[in-house]
Amino acid sequence: MNTQQLVLSLVLATMVFSVALELRVADFRRVGQTPRAVVAGLVPQFVLLPVATWLMTRWLDLPASTEAAMMLVAACPGGSLSNVVTHLGRGNTALSVSISAVAALMALVLTPLNFTWMVSTNPATADWLRSLSISASDIGVSLLMVLAVPMVLGMTCAYRFPGLTERIRKPLGHVSLLALLLFIVAGLVKERALLQPALLPLLGLVVAHNALGLLLGWLGATAFRVSERDRRAITIEGGMQNSGLALGIIALQFNADLGMVIIASLWGIWHIVSGLSLAFWWRRSDARLGG
Repeated sequence: MNTQQLVLSLVLATMVFSVALELRVADFRRVGQTPRAVVAGLVPQFVLLPVATWLMTRWLDLPASTEAAMMLVAACPGGSLSNVVTHLGRGNTALSVSISAVAALMALVLTPLNFTWMVSTNPATADWLRSLSISASDIGVSLLMVLAVPMVLGMTCAYRFPGLTERIRKPLGHVSLLALLLFIVAGLVKERALLQPALLPLLGLVVAHNALGLLLGWLGATAFRVSERDRRAITIEGGMQNSGLALGIIALQFNADLGMVIIASLWGIWHIVSGLSLAFWWRRSDARLGG
């Protein structure tokens, strides 16, 4: 591991650590109160979207790096921004927080597992990985280590040192995210001449992929017959993947491959636009109905 990869590993670990600092025992207690709604929110994230993404990449003839990035984003859990968007859209914020908390823990195993099976069973991405001399199973193991260790340390710190946790939680999250973005921006600036021709078609692909995640979230919530407020929270959780985590993994494991960075970066921008648009549409609907 060279110096750049070591720094990126520390940045990514800090991001995961800062997320773990936000987890509270109360978030998990609520799971026992609404288990069906929580399961309804987890199934789209860890089952429906990965399977649908794998089928989508098998059907479309895309560059291997693009397909791998789509798989990686689909394998990531929802981010904390989904809680804010759910609140704005008058969904069940407590449910959203509980789903995010459980998803963060499940991602320790399921993110590496889902990405590994998707990328290794798609001939295009499997051949691409072999050409890079990268093993899908090695990626899975390294992701497990990068995610699991800082997650456990963060949760332990939050439990043992609540005062310290409250002081460092937000600054640490902001600093780690800024550091990651600087790495990505530097890479994009370096390769800026390659960005312009392919940007619009890739944006269309990201829009369609994100819409699929939102749709699967809504369908999952509908199938579990949860309330309207719960359905809104689950829909948002299904379509707002943690693209920041995906960017960190790409920078660390794939040496900031440009094709992968573009997809994950566009996801990071678009899922905010789509999530906020959906939230404000729900608010307008409530206003029309006198809610």
